[in-house]
Amino acid sequence: MKTIIAACSQNLSGSRASVQTALRTLLAAPWPSQRDVRSWLQLLSVLQWVLSFLLLGTVSLLLLIYLVFTRFWPISALYLAWIIFDWDTPEKGGRRLPCLRRWPVWRHFRDYFPVKLVKTHDLSPSHNYIIGSHPHGILCVGAFCNFITGSTGFGEMFPGIRPFLTTLAGNFRLPVFREYLMSGGLCPVTRRAIGYLLSKNGTGNAVAIVIGGAAESLSCRPGVTTLILKNRKGFVRMALQHGAYLVPSFSFGENDLFRQVVFEEGSWMRSIQQRFQKMMGFAPCVFYGRGLTSVRSKGFLPYARPITTVVGEPVTVPKIEDPSCETVDMYHEMYVRSLLKLFNENKTKYGLSETDELHIL
Repeated sequence: MKTIIAACSQNLSGSRASVQTALRTLLAAPWPSQRDVRSWLQLLSVLQWVLSFLLLGTVSLLLLIYLVFTRFWPISALYLAWIIFDWDTPEKGGRRLPCLRRWPVWRHFRDYFPVKLVKTHDLSPSHNYIIGSHPHGILCVGAFCNFITGSTGFGEMFPGIRPFLTTLAGNFRLPVFREYLMSGGLCPVTRRAIGYLLSKNGTGNAVAIVIGGAAESLSCRPGVTTLILKNRKGFVRMALQHGAYLVPSFSFGENDLFRQVVFEEGSWMRSIQQRFQKMMGFAPCVFYGRGLTSVRSKGFLPYARPITTVVGEPVTVPKIEDPSCETVDMYHEMYVRSLLKLFNENKTKYGLSETDELHIL
């Protein structure tokens, strides 16, 4: 009996010593600094955003289809009934949730790059506006951060102005993803949706349109600033029909977030991209960024490059219900001149050289 008690005492003593050694080792290990914690939070905030835009809609659709064949099929049935009932809501201003726009994660998202908003002129709440957002880039990071989240201070810089951002109408056909988009203030890039915001939602609305669209993303690469704008005049016609002022904006650094494999015009890969874009509304770009574990690894996360979005001077537009082609061309030219002025006055302030030019196709 004494032998058993002695053995137990030795085991307990050994266990206490092991625990004490482990605690000393843990306390001696270097704890992550506040800077490291901030970096991790910033990286995770960007990761959730990229995954949301790339996977949320598809995963939600597949999950609802799967549930149809299980005992949880009423969930899919009820959500389908909800979508049918709620089908037109994206075209009628959507459902903005201010709490989502103020979500603290967007501050970490902003600081990862970082993203900055620069105001050059006031916007009066007594008017409506169409903000032209340039360039498209790969994922429109600057437009999303400035016009959808409140992290860069849009509401404080432009009091009384409600910003909206347009995106492909097909995104609002995907379950759950549509709710996510509407809650932030995104709406379909359709005449009906934009017209509703500019005519039936009061004044003080600013609808941001990434005018270059999917076609522009095919030319996105660092060191090249090419915009698809010369024949994009539908936004000018809508501005005239509703008397909405035109406001140019440019996100310096947008094209530096990813590396893209750019196929030359006339190549078979370029033709496949263009055909896909015409059929589906978006272009299948071959691009890469940084990995999750290291800046030097390759992955699908954007590189941490500064983005500065400069909002320019509004172009005053009269209300003409049926503008002529000549009138549309005149105001389109005025808008292009205002955009070129904005670019040339700010390019050297935000990373470009004096010799860099804005190419408009």
